[in-house]
Amino acid sequence: MRNYEFTIIFDANEEKTQAGLELVTSAFAKAGVEITKQEDMGVKYLAYDIKKQEKGHYVYFEMKADPSTILGFEKDFLLSTAILKFLFVNTEK
Repeated sequence: MRNYEFTIIFDANEEKTQAGLELVTSAFAKAGVEITKQEDMGVKYLAYDIKKQEKGHYVYFEMKADPSTILGFEKDFLLSTAILKFLFVNTEK
């Protein structure tokens, strides 16, 4: 298992944020990902519009995951309408 940082931007609508967060945490739990830190960074203005939205709700995670599961997450998260953008960063060199 490797260490990752994961930042995700949800739609600023509170209902969509909660639905997206439940989707993400359930996907992580199903895959056996260990979340070591979760930080809600709140709603912020975006530098440019994403999916016609000018605000987004940011959430930051630090986690331990198997590298093969990361690609599966990307496919699921791209299909969600509540998720505007996301980024996985491998913190190990």
